[in-house]
Amino acid sequence: MRRIGLLGGSFNPAHRGHRRMSLAAIDALGLDELWWLVSPGNPLKPAAGMAPYAARLGSARLNARRSRIRVSEFEAQAGTRFTVDTVSLIVRRWPNTRFIWLMGQDTLPEFHRWKAWRKLAAIVPIAVLSRPGYDDAARVARAMGWLRRFVRPLATAVEWTNWSAPAITFLRLPPDPTSATRLRALDPDWHDRFAARARPTAPLPKENF
Repeated sequence: MRRIGLLGGSFNPAHRGHRRMSLAAIDALGLDELWWLVSPGNPLKPAAGMAPYAARLGSARLNARRSRIRVSEFEAQAGTRFTVDTVSLIVRRWPNTRFIWLMGQDTLPEFHRWKAWRKLAAIVPIAVLSRPGYDDAARVARAMGWLRRFVRPLATAVEWTNWSAPAITFLRLPPDPTSATRLRALDPDWHDRFAARARPTAPLPKENF
């Protein structure tokens, strides 16, 4: 049974922080692979300032090279925009694979705004990835009022395939201050360099039964 992590995001742009955080999570959770699900359009983020999908996909591919990170266009191919719909389809398509949803600590304060977030938490376990400066905001996140009862100790994180969802754990990863917002401010035209890398990706194969 494969153990796969799912990390969704705009990747606007993808950067070394995404890579370092992902590789550390692969080790902490004992993953075979981690899939970066590049979103065609985040419903909770404004379109202004969002680089073209092709450029964001290209930056993700560059940063995922020579690793167990796999860049996926699943959402674009499946036509989903909400994480709960994406994960539901993935779990049905690969029934013999175990999945865990990864999210940054900076995202947790907004988790209660996600479509059917409790349903999402009931489909797959969740691992929250530490981000510098977000400990307090994550601790008092509105969603934690419900999720708190399902917190699993960090020491048992590698055993996540034995958990029944809902289950959530908080990973302590090496800090990395890299910020996509700051990178965009320093290089507003970054996307021009990456658009050419976004050749079409073949759909992920269906699992053999």
